[in-house]
Amino acid sequence: MKIAFFSTQLYDKEYFSRYNTSHELVFFEAQLNEQTVTLADSCTAVCAFVNDVLNAAVIKLLAGLGVKIVAMRCAGYNNVDLPAAQFHNIKVVRVPAYSPYAVAEHAVALILTLNRKTHKAYNRVREGNFSLEKLTGFDLNGKTVGVIGTGKIGQVFCHIMQGFGCRVLAFDLIANKELEARGIEFLPLTRLLPQCDIISLHCPLTDQTRHIINSDTFGLMKPGLMLINTSRGGLIDTRAAIHALKTGHLRYLGIDVYEQEEKLFFHNLSEEIIEDDDIMRLMSFPNVLITSHQGFFTDEALTQIAQITLQNINDFEAGMPLVNKIV
Repeated sequence: MKIAFFSTQLYDKEYFSRYNTSHELVFFEAQLNEQTVTLADSCTAVCAFVNDVLNAAVIKLLAGLGVKIVAMRCAGYNNVDLPAAQFHNIKVVRVPAYSPYAVAEHAVALILTLNRKTHKAYNRVREGNFSLEKLTGFDLNGKTVGVIGTGKIGQVFCHIMQGFGCRVLAFDLIANKELEARGIEFLPLTRLLPQCDIISLHCPLTDQTRHIINSDTFGLMKPGLMLINTSRGGLIDTRAAIHALKTGHLRYLGIDVYEQEEKLFFHNLSEEIIEDDDIMRLMSFPNVLITSHQGFFTDEALTQIAQITLQNINDFEAGMPLVNKIV
């Protein structure tokens, strides 16, 4: 089967080529959208990523080109018009879990870096500055951590934070009995937010969760908290976060995702003018740490992504049940 890969990076070529045994792989650096969709001509499958555009118009054009399956090489699929795919009889599959440890551990890395300011200390020492001024952190032990979303990644994150000696609270539509048995308390969001020193987001982006962190929910949080987002950028209202940072209500912000990241992340823009005023404002705060959607970026995760994606396509080609089918 001929597969068109969009939004391709060097690591995509490396890992998919390593584990491919039977398909013809065609890699494009371009993002999938209405202008680039014709690149998939003569391909039966399209492999897309988090920032590719798979709206109704693109789905219709893919169907016209003869594409039969869209394989998302990620867990999220909020960028796919599922009713359009169903209407045009295009199957959509995903990688529901590659390495929950990768993302959960990156969330912890953001917490530790923001707290102990190791990024600032590193730069200081390289310049011959061994001062400890303004590098004060706090003990994680005994702090209350709120986890919004307790899927596979959220569960791993809960376990890690308990290992630090934190009190862990959680919010999800359905309480996880295993986590409850480990001493994690599930609460409504309005009761969880006021108690937390640290809040970490691990829920999918849906109509219900978009901007779940907004001016109203910031108002419920205790002053001086730390907010971490390694899930989807749209969970946070960026303008509300900027306001909370300016007033000092939000003391630390660590994000691996961003609302408008599709125009920024995974690209080298060091020689260009960045026109996104919101992210430039975020980058100006000394207590904000931004990484470029690298939470998934471990050898184990990349291996799982390639293997599961290719297996999804193999199963489709063989007419077998699609265990990771969305529609």
